[in-house]
Amino acid sequence: MSEQMTAASKDKLVSDLKVVIADTEELLRATTGLAGEKVGELRERLGVRLRDAKERVIDLEHAVIDKTKAAARATDDFVHDEPWKAVGVAAVLGLALGVLIGRR
Repeated sequence: MSEQMTAASKDKLVSDLKVVIADTEELLRATTGLAGEKVGELRERLGVRLRDAKERVIDLEHAVIDKTKAAARATDDFVHDEPWKAVGVAAVLGLALGVLIGRR
């Protein structure tokens, strides 16, 4: 995965993969009664790939959580170390947001 992916896009990817996994599990359950060598082989391969995908989704989810926690810790440390800078940044952002809203 690219390191440039934002947390939001990673969250969206995890959400999308969970939907695909759920749909695949439903498909596997729906084809349980079907006979045939090719269907059996396909179900087995699909089952293996599904387990692998689940593991990757879990790993990705943990990575997103870890990075989010690290960003929150860094922000908290900055605010505690440089409180007046944090107040200044918040004031500038508030002013910019006020100007943008006022223009409408």
